[in-house]
Amino acid sequence: MLGFIVLDTDDEGAVEIGPQEGFGGLQPTLVFIPTTEPKAGRLRLHFDVNATDRDQDAELERLLKLGARPADIGQTGEEPWHVLADPEGNEFCLLRARLN
Repeated sequence: MLGFIVLDTDDEGAVEIGPQEGFGGLQPTLVFIPTTEPKAGRLRLHFDVNATDRDQDAELERLLKLGARPADIGQTGEEPWHVLADPEGNEFCLLRARLN
């Protein structure tokens, strides 16, 4: 989704992803550490994303093609964002515009 690449992995299954230029650039890297514990309740970390090169509808279409799916977490349908889940069920929101 972000266009990041895998920068590093370890023997326990942790994965670090980031931009092509790697650690130390303008964009952060993200480290994901697997767990065998099932999800219980709301996620402790929630990502909000928005496209910088296309509108929200085009980005929604792109994310759905990548494997995201709509998620219902109690929204009314009037929100200006979309709640999605990644292929593993982790929720995130696709915003309409950047926060000011």
